Amino acid sequence: MTDERKHHLDIDPETAERSLVGLVLTVVELLRELMERQALRRVDHGDLPDAKIEEIGQTLMCLDQRMEELCEHFGLERRELNLDLGPLGHLLSGE
Repeated sequence: MTDERKHHLDIDPETAERSLVGLVLTVVELLRELMERQALRRVDHGDLPDAKIEEIGQTLMCLDQRMEELCEHFGLERRELNLDLGPLGHLLSGE
């Protein structure tokens, strides 16, 4: 293999776009999960009024639905967003 060929990078625009979208959605899903955990901690702490708990629940359901829509739009499944971190396990709590 020539030096020129060793440093050549074949990038298919469709594959690159799908990979980028997958990475962005992975970060968004991680943030969504972190927000959900924090909200559950606050609810479990017991210092939130019922109206606020209802608002948090509705917001989390909307975020979850929107993630489903985005994944469907880009032809991804949620399980594809979960990165395997080797001995540390998976990035997202879904697996």
